[in-house]
Amino acid sequence: MATAFGSNYRNGAPRSSPRVVDSSGRPLSVNHNPKSSLKSKPSGIRKSSPASLGGGSAGAAKDDGGVPGRVRVAVRLRPRNAEELVEDADFGDCVELQPELKRLKLRKNNWDTDTYEFDEVFTDSASQKRVYEVVAKPVIESVLEGYNGTVMAYGQTGTGKTYTLGNLGEEDTAARGIMVRAMEDILADVSPESDSICVSYLQLYMETLQDLLDPSNNNISIVEDPKTGDVSVLGAISVEIRDQQSFLELLRLGEAHRFAANTKLNTESSRSHAILMAHVRRSIKDSVLSSVNGSNSHVSKALKPPIVRKGKLVVVDLAGSERIDKSGSEGHTLEEAKSINLSLSALGKCINALAENNSHVPVRDSKLTRLLRDSFGGTARTSLLITIGPSPRHRGETASTIMFGQRAMKVENMLKLKEEFDYKSLSRRLEIQLDKLIAENERQQKAFKDEIERISVEAQKRISEVETKYEDALEAERLKYQKDYMESIKKLEEQLVTNQQKLSNGKINTAANDTSSHINSREPAALASALEEVANLKKLLGREASLKKAAEEEINNLKSQLSQSKLLEASANSEILKLQKMLEDESRQKEKIEGDLAALQSQLLQLSFDADETRRNLDRGGGVNGPSGLESLISQAKNQQVNDPGNGEKASMAKLFEQVGLHKILSLLEAEDADIRIHAVKVVANLAAEDESLVLGHSPMWCTEANQQKIVEAGGLKSLLILLRSSDDETVHRVAAGAIANLAMNETNQELIMVQGGIRLLSMTAANAKDPQTLRMIAGAIANLCGNDKLQTKLRGEGGIKALVGMVRCGHPDVLAQVARGIANFAKCESKASVQGMKKGRSLLIEDGALSWIVQNANNEATPIRRHIELALCHLAQHEANARDMIGGGALWELVRISRDCSRQDIRTLACQTISSSPTFQAELRRLRIEY
Repeated sequence: MATAFGSNYRNGAPRSSPRVVDSSGRPLSVNHNPKSSLKSKPSGIRKSSPASLGGGSAGAAKDDGGVPGRVRVAVRLRPRNAEELVEDADFGDCVELQPELKRLKLRKNNWDTDTYEFDEVFTDSASQKRVYEVVAKPVIESVLEGYNGTVMAYGQTGTGKTYTLGNLGEEDTAARGIMVRAMEDILADVSPESDSICVSYLQLYMETLQDLLDPSNNNISIVEDPKTGDVSVLGAISVEIRDQQSFLELLRLGEAHRFAANTKLNTESSRSHAILMAHVRRSIKDSVLSSVNGSNSHVSKALKPPIVRKGKLVVVDLAGSERIDKSGSEGHTLEEAKSINLSLSALGKCINALAENNSHVPVRDSKLTRLLRDSFGGTARTSLLITIGPSPRHRGETASTIMFGQRAMKVENMLKLKEEFDYKSLSRRLEIQLDKLIAENERQQKAFKDEIERISVEAQKRISEVETKYEDALEAERLKYQKDYMESIKKLEEQLVTNQQKLSNGKINTAANDTSSHINSREPAALASALEEVANLKKLLGREASLKKAAEEEINNLKSQLSQSKLLEASANSEILKLQKMLEDESRQKEKIEGDLAALQSQLLQLSFDADETRRNLDRGGGVNGPSGLESLISQAKNQQVNDPGNGEKASMAKLFEQVGLHKILSLLEAEDADIRIHAVKVVANLAAEDESLVLGHSPMWCTEANQQKIVEAGGLKSLLILLRSSDDETVHRVAAGAIANLAMNETNQELIMVQGGIRLLSMTAANAKDPQTLRMIAGAIANLCGNDKLQTKLRGEGGIKALVGMVRCGHPDVLAQVARGIANFAKCESKASVQGMKKGRSLLIEDGALSWIVQNANNEATPIRRHIELALCHLAQHEANARDMIGGGALWELVRISRDCSRQDIRTLACQTISSSPTFQAELRRLRIEY
């Protein structure tokens, strides 16, 4: 304990403190089958027999390589304190240590002793550093390699367990305990860029598991995975550790809330078992990824995702075992001592069963044994430190502690490496490669189009030049021959007119001579002249015929030249057709490439979704239930740091969004392929609440808000609402409602959802939905909106309350849990408004008929449903205007039952205060003669 070896650093009793923001690091899944791994190795220890000491043989106890999974046990002797130096001055120590032989002797009397061997024996002068290096450092190294590890201290009250494990060493750094030194080694070995460390600090007090970092969280559930056997604690705060100072502050905060009391054995006696859980996630940096073939624009199918190793360190500071007559415990302290002894007894029974290789191990007899299921007989590497005192007055307790350690040495664990593929990192790599391929393809397409356009312009220019040249030549020849032809015709016409005139004059003269005198001798001369003229005319006609023939030949030549020009034009047209065909081929190739890119995008989105689903199936301890379940799940995906995150982390988040390409993903919400739309909506939902910072090591709360802000600013919320309105696919409805539920956790987004008609769309979708998972998502979104006291009236006016109550028709427990959470949120806001005087009259829940369902499920078997209904009843009862309706509906009897039988103290107290402060309830109880 703290007073045995060093100064007291706890305040002794729980006190209020600032709430630590949880980073929601989820409990890591372990592939562990408890039925197959509960193995033990009998060792046959006998007292006072050196040949058979320490687990079968002396060599077996000392050789770590013989049984690597066996629980290692070391013993540490506390020096005498001031009281023992005075009262036991005349008596020798009941324990004699032989550290060089790793052996101790327990005196039975002055002549007889019992001898025991352990893996290590520490004297009262052993330093904290040596204890850490021998007991805890091998476990820390295993955790860093990807195994689970446990370091636990067991012993009587006041023997130095808390000093050994939890001393902060504020005054003397050499006195630092195992917790502080372990975190120093872990932080020195991990990489802040790719690795993460998340820590939870709990206490088991009177069989109730409480969060030391948040005192109000005082009833944490323990959940066991039926497939893997892994144990997780739902609702516990998980804080991301970035440096040693933040870890020390976390320990100070936890120790301030731990229960302690003053007993005769110890002035600062721990009254609870403290459990420190550290989850270490490390990326294997030498993972080999296949290269990308840039020339063919195809991604290799042999891409291998990087490997992530997850280790969990559990440090357990057990409360000290004590005898009531020696500790002097009374009253509440006596009840605490009984609870401590019962849980330690249950732990001893489990270790006995494992040591004797029994088929049944009673791990469910106590919450302590359930939490330590992996530490004894599981897959963790476990080191146990038993602490004893030298005083002969406590020889019985010392002997019991030694026998506990001897039995624990017989337990053998099956160590198992925890590895998984980092699909998110692979998804980001594929996204980068896809962007490169798209950019290269666009560049090649642009270059090809430019080349085709250049060739087309050049060909068109050549064709135009040829056509212009031949048209000009043809027109010149045509004009030339037309001019010659017209001149020839004109000459012929003039000559013909002249000849006709001459011929006519000759005929007239001939006729006159014939009529005047038949003996005129001029007729032969005139006839010869006429014949000569006719011959001349014939010659002229022949010449004109030859000229005509020459003109026709020239025309034929021109026609031949024109046909040749047409052939050249046809050749140019053929070349244009070839180019057009090449363009068509390139267009088809472009369509094929675009199809391949679409397929790659679909595969990328599928990989992202499958990775998220795989991580959720492996790491999830439960559904998105409870009043803050969805918000807690988002926090667990982001790993919020306790201290103020730096500008560097914000820059890293900006770089992440640049790599992911949010606008590109949102554009796929409008894709024609339904599968692509569904995967895109799932990616948006994961971005709104995704645990990306587990890979990048970012602070979660501002990362989640930044993600949601970017999604809303990019139009993601509007696109999701449009999908709800336009799509008939219920799968689209389910994933879209889930994404809206994630966005609805932010107050600003809640108002945007309401302004854009989101609650009416959710109500209409709920009325038509049949799948329970779709209804669960819709109910979760409405439940988040119910927590905004500014939207109460509008939420009810647009049918939100009726839709919430109407979904109980499904009967599925997950849907009912979300409905109960929404009703509890709405009732809490109404109660707040009533107390502030902002609301008068009956509750809107009662007016919409929700009271009967609330009363019917007030004692529901499902804990989440019952807890929310109990809170809703308490909040409704705080407003006097609801009292008469609650009495008529039977709610008063449920309130009385809650005030007496509820498992949560805060709800019982609230119910008692509500009934006591209501005159109407008090009058009804007096009328029925019920004492309260």
